[in-house]
Amino acid sequence: MDLSKRYWGYKMGEIINTNLINELKTIINQAKTKVVTTINTTMVQTYWQIGKMLVEDEQKGEKRAKYGKAQLQAISYELTKEFGKGFDVSNLRNMRRFYTTFPIWETLSPKLSWSHYIKIIKIENKEAREWYIKEAIENSWSVRALERQISKLYYERLLSSQEKSPLKQEAEEKTKPLALSPKDILRDPYIFDFLNLPSQSLLESNIEQSLINNLQQFLLELGRGFAFVSRQERLSVEEQDFYIDLVFYNFKLKCFLLIDLKLGKLTHQDVGQMDTYVRVYDKFKKNEDDNPTIGLILCSESSKAVAKYSVLSDSKQLFSSKYLPFLPTTQELEKELLKKRRLLLGDSDE
Repeated sequence: MDLSKRYWGYKMGEIINTNLINELKTIINQAKTKVVTTINTTMVQTYWQIGKMLVEDEQKGEKRAKYGKAQLQAISYELTKEFGKGFDVSNLRNMRRFYTTFPIWETLSPKLSWSHYIKIIKIENKEAREWYIKEAIENSWSVRALERQISKLYYERLLSSQEKSPLKQEAEEKTKPLALSPKDILRDPYIFDFLNLPSQSLLESNIEQSLINNLQQFLLELGRGFAFVSRQERLSVEEQDFYIDLVFYNFKLKCFLLIDLKLGKLTHQDVGQMDTYVRVYDKFKKNEDDNPTIGLILCSESSKAVAKYSVLSDSKQLFSSKYLPFLPTTQELEKELLKKRRLLLGDSDE
């Protein structure tokens, strides 16, 4: 052993306060975060101003229907020659669209990066755009997480579970955290494309294990405020044992979520079983300051009859959702959501 290192470490432990070291590290980390935030805000502001000048130049004098491609290319060439990459024609178009989407600078958030806004400006629906911005900020979504939620139609899937509320009303309700209900959090369908399970492996036990193995992505797919509690949790009541596939806790709803995985079509027996789980959990597991436990049956095929003629139809604690083990196309997912909406409205036959 190097005695000089041993002596140095010993003397350092004597003369330097550990709390001081930790405080210094905190200051440095905060400074780094502040620098990154400042750079991010400056970049967003710069690109917004460039977009503003491009739009104003386009509209100056005689208004033109199209901004000349050659003119953008010339601007791109000059800026790239002076400042390097980041000013190609495609990015200049993004800056222009950025400004037209958010013409008021004060409406932008310093918590979102330029890369976040690149994803957001591609969303045509204004209510959806505002909702994704709010969720990205509240949940500290990375750019990759935001992109995934948009591509999986997170907003649309939430709305498809909101029964008969108008789209605008539903979107506004998302901005009231005190009024959150399970329907504001749960969605239908859920997409488990990150599991990459072959068809022959689609067994309930395999799906459950894969969800645990990919817990971070599963939590992102579940939605806001979820934390993992346990799997195959045992409940013993009057000499009878029950096993719940997955248990989570939601800090926004302040309640437990029980999940039961089912292959095949949703049945009345599935609903009855989950109803029992929820009642037992409320009685023996729920704390006094927790809200009532909610149960979610994740099945590979939904059933209009069961949804309509069981306690699912009016229960505030029991829900069912379909899960898709593979990523559908956008068109297929939109078709699925339309089918779900019609089912809720009672406009389609099974």
